[in-house]
Amino acid sequence: MLLTGHQPNYLPYLGFFHKIYHAGMFVIVDNVQFVKRGPFGWMNRNKIRTAEGARWLTVPVLVKGKFEQQIKDTKINTALPWARKHWRTLARSYSKAPYFTRYADFFDETYNKKKWENFCDLSTHLIFFLLKALGIDRPVKIASELGGRGKGDDLILDLCEKTGADAYLHGKHGADYIDEEKFRARGVGCAYQNFEHPVYRQQHLPFLSHLSVVDLLFNHGAESLEILLGRKIYSEKKIS
Repeated sequence: MLLTGHQPNYLPYLGFFHKIYHAGMFVIVDNVQFVKRGPFGWMNRNKIRTAEGARWLTVPVLVKGKFEQQIKDTKINTALPWARKHWRTLARSYSKAPYFTRYADFFDETYNKKKWENFCDLSTHLIFFLLKALGIDRPVKIASELGGRGKGDDLILDLCEKTGADAYLHGKHGADYIDEEKFRARGVGCAYQNFEHPVYRQQHLPFLSHLSVVDLLFNHGAESLEILLGRKIYSEKKIS
C-alpha cells in the first residue's frame, strides 16, 4: 500500500491533489510545526487568478510567541474580517467562470455561515470538499489521531507503520533530503511524485500556473481531474 501525506495547506495547488491521486491513502500531517515564513510558508495562504494577475488569499493566524506550535493547535485571528474578504474576492474574480455557480454554495456557506477558530479545521474542511469535487476517492487519515510520532523521516516511517503502508510517495524533490537507507531498513519503499503543471483555459491571459486548485475547478468543472492528470491537453494559444 502506497501512503502519502502533506500538511493541511489552505486551498492547495494542483500538485497537492496529484500526489493524493497517485497514492492509496492520504494522511493530513497536522502534528508538525506551523511554518508561516520561508520556502514552506504556504500553509495559510494561496493564490487565485484575477483580471490584474495572481492574488494571495491569506488566513490570518496567531503566531506571536507560538513559534513551536503545531498546525493542529494554530488559531485563526478572528478579530480580522478575512472570511468575508476571501468570499468577495473569489466571487468577484470568478463569477463569470463557467463552473463557479456549481461550487459557489459551498464556499458561500464556508465563508459566511460558519465560524472558524482553528486553522486546521478550516483547511481540512476545504481539502475534503476539494477531493470530492475533483472525484478523488482515497482514504484520509489524520496524523495526530493516528498518534504519529517523531520528526522528518521518523514521522513518515511511523505513519507508514500505523497505516500498514509498505511504500511512501514523496514530493518530487523528496530525494534531496530523504534517507532512503533508513526506509529500506524498515521495509518501506520510496516513490517520488512526477508532476508537470498543466496548461488549461483561464479567464485571462497570459496563463498563470501554481494557483489554488479552485482556479481549475471554477474554469473546468468535471474535466478538472483529467486536466490535472495531464490527460486533457490545452495550449495557451488554444485558450486565448
